[in-house]
Amino acid sequence: MYNMQINVKLKSKKNIVLPIHYNNLLQAFIYNNIDASLAEFLHGSGYEVSGRNFKLFTFSRLYGMIKFDKANGVAVYGNTGEFTFSSPIDEICESIANQLLNREFLSLGDNMVYVEQLQVEKPKVKEEQITVTTLSPIVVYSTLYKYDKQKYTCYFMPGEVDYERLITENLKKKYKAFTGMDHYGENLVIKPLGRIRQSIVYYKDTVVKGCVGKFIIAGDKDLLQMGIDAGFGSKNSQGFGCVKLV
Repeated sequence: MYNMQINVKLKSKKNIVLPIHYNNLLQAFIYNNIDASLAEFLHGSGYEVSGRNFKLFTFSRLYGMIKFDKANGVAVYGNTGEFTFSSPIDEICESIANQLLNREFLSLGDNMVYVEQLQVEKPKVKEEQITVTTLSPIVVYSTLYKYDKQKYTCYFMPGEVDYERLITENLKKKYKAFTGMDHYGENLVIKPLGRIRQSIVYYKDTVVKGCVGKFIIAGDKDLLQMGIDAGFGSKNSQGFGCVKLV
């Protein structure tokens, strides 16, 4: 199984200024720095399983020395910012790494930036229990129907009924999208390690609820590896579910 986490350090000649909720801008930055045909495939169909489309990549929040200007609804990062990109697909990882290294200047929202440093890691799950810390919120949800047949989204937090089942089922679908094979392992066991905080993010005009913190996760190594590589939970390609082994 291929896997890669790319840690990207961006720099600008002046302050990097982004909206407080910027996931769609960082997502656009990623798509714009992947080979055009591959980006079109991922943005369109992606890897399909049972009528669901999976992009099989995830990315972290943008980290740096942040000052929030709530009056103007922006986050000011100084002249540097860092994020992590992760995927089990070597073609995706190689494409974004090459594009980032070969382009002199890049657009992140209204900011002109360049890559100061790019570091590649290949985290390997060696046991059937891992400890992870979130780099972006883990999102777990189910689409339900009201009595009038209108859809609504129900978000789940750790410890709630169906949380572990939904994460496991999601990982099994990603596993099949990647390998072409079904996975019949049992549900993962997910235990918060210390304080877990709810995180509310606006992705474009949609409210997305997730959680951040540290977790001990036990289960089949292949599913754990898929979570490390492609993200735990849902909405990974929108910047959710990115984690790091600790």
